[in-house]
Amino acid sequence: MRVAVVGATGAVGQEILKVLEARDFPLSELRLYASPRSAGKRLAFRGEEVLVEPLPEGPLPVDLVLASAGGALSKALAPLWAEGGALVVDNSSAFRYEPWVPLVVPEVNREAIFRHRGIIANPNCTTAILAMALWPLHRAFRAKRVIVATYQAASGAGAKGMEELLRETHRFLHGEAPQAEVFAHPLPFNVVPHIDAFQENGYTREEMKVVWETHKIFGDDTLKISATAVRVPTLRAHAEAVSVEFAEPISPEAAREVLRQAPGVEVVDEPSAKRYPMPLTASHKWDVEVGRIRKSLAFENGLDFFVVGDQLLKGAALNAVQIAEEWLKGA
Repeated sequence: MRVAVVGATGAVGQEILKVLEARDFPLSELRLYASPRSAGKRLAFRGEEVLVEPLPEGPLPVDLVLASAGGALSKALAPLWAEGGALVVDNSSAFRYEPWVPLVVPEVNREAIFRHRGIIANPNCTTAILAMALWPLHRAFRAKRVIVATYQAASGAGAKGMEELLRETHRFLHGEAPQAEVFAHPLPFNVVPHIDAFQENGYTREEMKVVWETHKIFGDDTLKISATAVRVPTLRAHAEAVSVEFAEPISPEAAREVLRQAPGVEVVDEPSAKRYPMPLTASHKWDVEVGRIRKSLAFENGLDFFVVGDQLLKGAALNAVQIAEEWLKGA
């Protein structure tokens, strides 16, 4: 496989390189592309230094493109890459809502990969992390209503978001007023209930992505979903508090057993030993952590749980590479 990583110097692009190396992805040639200001850098891969090239405006001489360079760029160039014969796995939101583009979490809807027309979309990180825990429970007990509150790390805004959190925390701790450029308000020692643009219905686009994308990935738009997305001053790994009403009776014990059998999920649920999912433990981990599993006090057939996943891995880079791996295996 000749593989290109577009946006190689960004936070997700660098994670893609690490995942490709760690999972021993079968490639014969690796091409790295980035903006003109980043071109000329060299990035480590399998013990060598690979030159970052400026991204051309036409097809790329590869079989697979793993793209993470923003929606506008993908919208303009991904069709050209696909027309040139490459499969494009795109991390942006450019194609997620196109009916002809599969939106894939391999553990949920692997079969959708093989309906592609040259482009496959990677979900929003929040949706992917939620889907890992919700899907096996939905399949076993049929979810009817989902209420989710997110605690999203600075990494959701890319390398610049992580840098701003570190820089402005340093300023705060040295007696200076923290500033905000990437985020709507200063993030150190704060939480901001505002991610992406507000929509006419009062929800933000980030919150609506959870609704739209879960419906598409699950193939079920009857599922009622409401989300509140909040930016918190953690560096990476998104956390989500989830309340679900199911059509079938469910118990915490039955839910734990289902989740223990689910690929990509680690049940971390021993409150008496102070073991539960946290960004501190879920960061840099391929599996998502699920815990605090308990019977809902609001829904008759209800369950509450807490799920945490590395936004840069299962929420982006790892999921993209897994899509490519499944594509190589074939239908």
